[in-house]
Amino acid sequence: MGVFDVGFIAVLGAFAYAFYENHNKTKIKLQQSSASSDELRQQIEQLKQRVATLEAIVTDKSYQLKHEINKL
Repeated sequence: MGVFDVGFIAVLGAFAYAFYENHNKTKIKLQQSSASSDELRQQIEQLKQRVATLEAIVTDKSYQLKHEINKL
């Protein structure tokens, strides 16, 4: 095995290691974004429920009657 063969193997190993490290970092970022995505979905669902409750209150006839009385 010559000097060039050893050098080539060393460079190839360095590239393989760099690829492996980059792959691990990307995998961790994807896991973190998935967790934050789940949190956002949960918050959106809660907001939808709150909006539905507010719509029910506002469209209630007694609420509209109180509003009309207060305007007088």
